[in-house]
Amino acid sequence: MNPGSIVRCRNRDWVLLPSPDEGVYLLRPLTGATEDVVAVHKGLMELAKFDFAEEQVRSAAFPVPTRDDLSDAAGAHLLWQSARLTLREGASPFRSLGRISIRPKTYQFVPLLMALRLDPVRLLIADDVGVGKTIEALLIARELWDRGEIRRFCVLCPPSLCDQWQKELAEKANLEPVVVRSGTVSQLERQKPRSKTIYEHFPVIVASIDYLKSDRNRHAFLLHCPDLVIVDEAHGASPANSEAQQQRYELVRNLSQAPDRHLILLTATPHSGITSAFTTLLSLLRPDFVRMDAANLSEPERIELAKHFVQRTRKDIESAWQGSGCFPSRDPKDKIYHLSPHYREFFQRTYDYCHQLVTQSQGLEERRKKVHQWAALALLRCAMSSPAAALAAFEERKKRQAGDEYGLDERGQVMEASDESASDETPVSALASTEAASWDSELRRLRELQRMAARLLEERADSKLERCRELVLDLLREGFHPIVWCRFVATAEYLGDGLKAFLADKLPSATVTVVTGRLGDEERREKIAQIDPERPRVLVATDCLSEGINLQEKFSAALHYDLPWNPNRMEQREGRVDRFGQTAPVVKAIRFFGADNPVDGAVLEVLLNKAREIHKTLGTHVPVPEESESVTEALLNALLLRTPRERYKAPSLFQDDDSLEAHIQRFHLRWQADAEREKVNRTRFAQRAIKPEEVQRELEAADAVLGDPEAVRDFLLNAAQRLQIFIEPDRNHTGVYRIALSEAARATLPEALREALPASRSGKWTVSFESPTPEGAEYLGRNHRFVATLARYLLEEALTRKGAARAARCGVIATRAVPGPTTLLLLRVRYLVEQPDRPPLLSEEVRVLGFGGDPTSPAWLPDEQALRLLAEARPVANVPREEKQRRLAQVLPRWPELERALRPLLDQRAEELEGAHKRIRQALRLRVREWRLRPQLPPDLLGLLLLLPAEGRP
Repeated sequence: MNPGSIVRCRNRDWVLLPSPDEGVYLLRPLTGATEDVVAVHKGLMELAKFDFAEEQVRSAAFPVPTRDDLSDAAGAHLLWQSARLTLREGASPFRSLGRISIRPKTYQFVPLLMALRLDPVRLLIADDVGVGKTIEALLIARELWDRGEIRRFCVLCPPSLCDQWQKELAEKANLEPVVVRSGTVSQLERQKPRSKTIYEHFPVIVASIDYLKSDRNRHAFLLHCPDLVIVDEAHGASPANSEAQQQRYELVRNLSQAPDRHLILLTATPHSGITSAFTTLLSLLRPDFVRMDAANLSEPERIELAKHFVQRTRKDIESAWQGSGCFPSRDPKDKIYHLSPHYREFFQRTYDYCHQLVTQSQGLEERRKKVHQWAALALLRCAMSSPAAALAAFEERKKRQAGDEYGLDERGQVMEASDESASDETPVSALASTEAASWDSELRRLRELQRMAARLLEERADSKLERCRELVLDLLREGFHPIVWCRFVATAEYLGDGLKAFLADKLPSATVTVVTGRLGDEERREKIAQIDPERPRVLVATDCLSEGINLQEKFSAALHYDLPWNPNRMEQREGRVDRFGQTAPVVKAIRFFGADNPVDGAVLEVLLNKAREIHKTLGTHVPVPEESESVTEALLNALLLRTPRERYKAPSLFQDDDSLEAHIQRFHLRWQADAEREKVNRTRFAQRAIKPEEVQRELEAADAVLGDPEAVRDFLLNAAQRLQIFIEPDRNHTGVYRIALSEAARATLPEALREALPASRSGKWTVSFESPTPEGAEYLGRNHRFVATLARYLLEEALTRKGAARAARCGVIATRAVPGPTTLLLLRVRYLVEQPDRPPLLSEEVRVLGFGGDPTSPAWLPDEQALRLLAEARPVANVPREEKQRRLAQVLPRWPELERALRPLLDQRAEELEGAHKRIRQALRLRVREWRLRPQLPPDLLGLLLLLPAEGRP
């Protein structure tokens, strides 16, 4: 018994699969999927052979249809669709295509093709923000899994992204991952055997890198680390000054030292402005890369690095990979506000206080001087963010004792360091006084500022809030759904309340949701999931959502209520909506700042405008050089060393400060040089050697076997008619359909289908067959639970003759599409893929073959003609049931002869498929000499359709 043959065991027919264990049979039901595979131990079977004959695995034959399996042409077409959509081990060179539930774009296969050239796979995928790096990594993981090259793999990511990765793996890759972090470990421990660790027992894991990096947890993970590790946001695992980031780096470095482990690093900012960190990141792929000078690569070095590194801009993709339409167009706008008289007075008083803090520090030792400067900067940020943020800072400061020290590790919270996610809480520790003697005087000034902030809240004299509300209303009326980004929790909550009250009067249907770092990861995810996609909506968020989170399905604009002090952060914010999967053709990105706010002016002039200029010229985001924090600190401190009058007299912020102006010019020159280097790197590592037409040809061939999105749509619409499922197109949205899910509609369906349907409060299920999926709709691909269940149910119903089968195994029609009697055979063919150094693989396809004339001497039709007849032939005259059965009785007994006659056709098809596999392998420079693909005969005769000429019939 060869793999791919039909066997019988336990009174049921199965397909025998290749088994890595010679002592075990792997059996898959005829109509089942790989998930239904059972293992039968040959030794136990031998012991039971005398008493339990039904336990034996013995050769069998696929059941041939009979003349009683009669229906119409539509039923035969539905059988073909059902059988095709149940395939998982497709015969195309990419084995993963039968199991993924997304429609990848052609350019997203490039990292997969690169990975297939490597053993082990060591890749750094650094495509632009929003290009789809997650999908690219999923394709690699699923392909390695389906080829049997890995049996376990893990995704390491920041804790806030664990749930998102779990969802992506389940919905897009049809895998069942578990999440490993502090809150889940106890539950997972109860689900595993005592003899194994979590990392041994669960084959697919999504783990918090911050949980595993600790000394307590790192050892067990490294001891049982899976075959493949994907590290998301990998720039956070490069060496840095912070202890947390250093621990992450040590974890990844240790796991990379296993020479046979597959490792994929994902980041849109591989060097984050620090060249040494980039080189160290590359050394995780290959230790010898640490000696490379990334800015001055020789040609041999570039060739070697290009095997492991891909970095493409959207312009690269749109120009070389037919990527136009993959991404939205970003429409950047600047909107200003003017301080109200009361707010201007509050700012001037706050500025005076901060100015005094800085000037008094000039004679102090360097560390205490820095404490004063950071305190002043923190207070200015709070004051200009909102009265609520300022008030929160003042109130918290009053609880503290004089003489509190400001931690050096908290500098990044004030300056918004790029190597750590800044906390969104008010940096109150920065308000600590350094001189106990001055505490009474300072406290009086703080109380006065606190009263002024409280009065702004009471009198609602905040023109920034008023202007923002108008902008949000305009966006909603234009059809956009904005995310309003804030720096501090207090500001987000204050703004959320203000928007809710305003929109309740102006646009009652709109919803406003506030998400901040005070919510746990699961609470944040739940709040976003609860947002109604059918209504106008606003999300007010802090930077706890700015990195790695997918928000493009429900939002289409970004408004920066608080300008970030790091351009990297701005790109991360806007990248939440401006990314692959965004269905809006245009996304708005609004920089919102005060025309008379010197703090905004300083950041705009030195950092944000330069970042926008580079993005406009280059078409991509370039990380800010590592000295950006010191530059920001210097320019803002220079601002604080001026008197308010001097600040407003100068037409340019720093034109009268020669030393600072020169410092900023040197910084901009460095940044421009980085941009030029980045432009060259993106050109050199855009992987243009892989030709789009080669990939596209194989994808189209896979569609012919597995079915493209249009085939899924046709199948569901045809099946809905047979099962009385009410489905109709949405008149307001192209490509969207609505399926009735009322209790009455559910009651008419078989139980297996009811269980596969989602719950719906509205009684309607909004779906689409397009990917990316239109807003508010759920994607129905071939691997969606309902589609897969429906296809399997109809196929099993037809093969087991349970009730009145909707999908017919046999049909006879009279049609004008043929000049003489024509027979269409619906076949399921299995192929054994023999590859060197690895166990064989089983592939399948469903084929439609046709012939004219008598079965004893068939005249075979071209494949395209047979398929077209199945899809397009329509009955135009009646054929009595007796004649149908008589005609079938003339053909069905001849199946053994037909099977022998079509063997040359199947051998030819095997050669075509082998050629497709070899083309891909040759393109990847892999061995092809010992690689073979053989058909496993006989094929399964799923069904048969006889077409009779209509001439002469009534």
